[in-house]
Amino acid sequence: MNSGGSSGCERSRRFDVLVAGAGPAGCAAALPLVRAGASVVLVSPRTSPDWRVGESLAPTARPLLERLGVLNGLTGDGHAPCYGNQAAWGQDALTAADHGLGPYGEGWHLDRTRFDAALVEATLAGGALWHAGHVRDARRHRSRWQIATGEGDVLEAGHLVDATGRAARLARRVGAGRTRSDRLIAVAALLGPPKQAACPDRTSLVQATRWGWWYTASLPGGERVLMAMTDADLLAGVRLLDRDVWWAQAQRAGHIRERIAGREQPSRRLRVFAAGSACATPAAGRGWVAVGDAATATDPLAARGIVTALATGLVGARAILAAEGGDTDAMAAYARRMTAVHAEYLETRAAQYRREQRWDTPFWDRRH
Repeated sequence: MNSGGSSGCERSRRFDVLVAGAGPAGCAAALPLVRAGASVVLVSPRTSPDWRVGESLAPTARPLLERLGVLNGLTGDGHAPCYGNQAAWGQDALTAADHGLGPYGEGWHLDRTRFDAALVEATLAGGALWHAGHVRDARRHRSRWQIATGEGDVLEAGHLVDATGRAARLARRVGAGRTRSDRLIAVAALLGPPKQAACPDRTSLVQATRWGWWYTASLPGGERVLMAMTDADLLAGVRLLDRDVWWAQAQRAGHIRERIAGREQPSRRLRVFAAGSACATPAAGRGWVAVGDAATATDPLAARGIVTALATGLVGARAILAAEGGDTDAMAAYARRMTAVHAEYLETRAAQYRREQRWDTPFWDRRH
């Protein structure tokens, strides 16, 4: 596996593997591939949002990060510990799940921008190349792919990795379907530090409401993420896109109100993004795999987004290497595995939602 690309993207347009997207899933796929001797290019815009939701990293990520060789760097990179999760779910009182009782110890509240940048840095240091832009089209020509970018460049690769997130742009471009289970929407904001210094809590919090649920967690710099979750068709009725109404609703949720006490209402526009469950059908085919949210996108309630991104990236890379080694079933086996993983997740998700039986409202009726 070596078709060039080691001297820089400006001088080579031929690669063994093209990875569309440079988040955790894309980097987790690229790192083992370059270590196996493949020429790999990451195609992703250089600009990124000023902050990203997805700041809690479960302890189960530890062995994955260790396998990628980035665990030691994470522990000293300014992230804060997360000791567990609390929830007012199915009852008014809080219940807690303590990470310290598990086999991997505490998790993290991430500086997500720094975390993603560290993964990219490790991937490029390992030998991958970067192409600033986005994939516009991909067509199979004999045994290789010809990829057109939105910036007018044409690249060539033997294998493709779709790490474009929930949009699954590359998988859909090469013929995969997208099966959605719901239309969950998140309405989120970043709250500034409290007016008076206080010892930060180091647990995440979920609180159910009549129209959905709230989530909040502290961040390493003293800020706090706050998200309201409901279905897309219910947004207008609850008026969650109105910043004043969104803030008033947060104040009505007692445990959430306690966590955000002393912080001011966000001044910036609320961020709205899809958070529903979906999967690629299939998640792999001849010469391509989907990883992360492009393969299996999960409800934030499951708190497994980054862990799934890392795990599917690693497994997707293994499938590519197996296929390159002559395993004609490698891609189909990966697709079957992703189908099974998503089906298991949907069963767990249904059980989680059934635990909340206090309201007979559209949001909950759909999940019971």
